[in-house]
Amino acid sequence: MTIKLSNKISNSYTCFTVSIDHEIAHIILNRPEKRNSMNVEFWDELPAIVADIDNRSLARVIVISSTGPHFTSGLDIQAFILNGQNSSSPEGNSEGNSEGNPDSEVVHAQGEQFYRNVKRMQKSFSILEECRIPVLAAIQGGCIGGGVDLTTACDIRYATEDAFFTIFETNIGMTADVGTFPRLAKLIPEGIVKELAYTGRRMSATEAKSVGLVNEVFLNQEALLAGVMVVATEIAKKAPLAVYGCKRMINYSRDHTTQDSLDYVGIWNASMLQPAEMMEAMTANAEKRDGNFTKLPPKRA
Repeated sequence: MTIKLSNKISNSYTCFTVSIDHEIAHIILNRPEKRNSMNVEFWDELPAIVADIDNRSLARVIVISSTGPHFTSGLDIQAFILNGQNSSSPEGNSEGNSEGNPDSEVVHAQGEQFYRNVKRMQKSFSILEECRIPVLAAIQGGCIGGGVDLTTACDIRYATEDAFFTIFETNIGMTADVGTFPRLAKLIPEGIVKELAYTGRRMSATEAKSVGLVNEVFLNQEALLAGVMVVATEIAKKAPLAVYGCKRMINYSRDHTTQDSLDYVGIWNASMLQPAEMMEAMTANAEKRDGNFTKLPPKRA
């Protein structure tokens, strides 16, 4: 799927609207009547939009927000069930043999198909972590199930006072599998992650801030978006290559030893450090103006 963006809000997506203004790309979940549940199209559209912004260097920051009372109710299970039932492939066929017992070939095909679907969904969120530019999440109301997977893949999270987080998969007999545990366990204490996972309870925005899951809590969604855009604007003023380097180093350091990280940042700066960008940053600060920085180069296929 190839999605081309302009600086105007697009109405061509099933699940999102997108705008780009002052180097900030704003991706908005736009199915409030469905509580922004993650249907089949969601998992294709989100990575395509993020990849296009990153690949063509269309913005310096991405903000993801939502509409309606909830950020997202998570995976639209019914949509996936219907999609599977409408499939004529072996993966979508749940019939058994003449005795009514599940055919082993069908069972194996379904298991393999499930695994491939999970890997595809995981990749849809991993792109937020892997893209070169910072991704900020503005969360209102419920951030449920897959919403936790989504927001933990973002760089920074902000929330409204009425926001809450739920590892809801436990409540429906599942183990969260799209990114919650490998990321959440590195953001907040392990004991709290286990409590949330084992009980499926709600974590309030206040508690989320107290443990470091969100950076700031705002009175309502209007204040939330205004506050997040202030942060995004400040990030967009910095040298894009320096910000990219920060994101790359922080994520690398999270997953590697101190010595490996020190070595990697040395190699990174040896190849990426731009004296002209440093001079422009210092001159702009001294002259109290925005810097005139080089954009990240578009990625080549």
